Amino acid sequence: MVAAGLWFYMFSPWTAGLTNFWYTMTASALILIFMACWMGDLKYSICKRLHGEGFHMGKPLRFMLLGIALAATLWGVFWVGDKLSSLMFGFARGQVDSIYGMKTGIQPWIIALLLLFIIGPAEELFWRGFVQQQLSSHWGENWGFVVTTAIYTLIHLWSFNFMLIMAALVCGIVWGGLYRLQPKWLPALVVSHAVWDACVFVVFPI
Repeated sequence: MVAAGLWFYMFSPWTAGLTNFWYTMTASALILIFMACWMGDLKYSICKRLHGEGFHMGKPLRFMLLGIALAATLWGVFWVGDKLSSLMFGFARGQVDSIYGMKTGIQPWIIALLLLFIIGPAEELFWRGFVQQQLSSHWGENWGFVVTTAIYTLIHLWSFNFMLIMAALVCGIVWGGLYRLQPKWLPALVVSHAVWDACVFVVFPI
């Protein structure tokens, strides 16, 4: 409910623009990660996944490279998807451009840093490290993945932007699916989310 309310405030046509989007997004990400730590003992959950399933934190280069490779692959998927959607839907490019229009009012390098070090990591830790993990522990891993992906997608409905909603669906399927198959990859998924965010929004916009 909290995530839905925050995303409504950021994206809905009635409230969007009342405050700077990126600072609001940063505050929202911090609220979510605080909730995850407070309500779900996120630290214990992550440590259990890392040390109990063989992902050795003593080798950070391993998950850094895996995360970057995943981010690059996902960027390529979106590049192809952008070309195909532009051919299929006349509104696609305009909706994508409206997403990039959110960058106004703040320096791109600040956006990149916020995405790389706060927003991306906090979102991944919340949605996969907390929400999906908690739902999976109660309903089973398959339903945990499906429900988490559905919620992650649906909270973007407030934007009324088909391309953004589909982007959230694809990302939710990829990151959630990988977490379902390999929970020990959580650090790589955090890196992937952070690097992909910074690249697709600032460094290598599509």
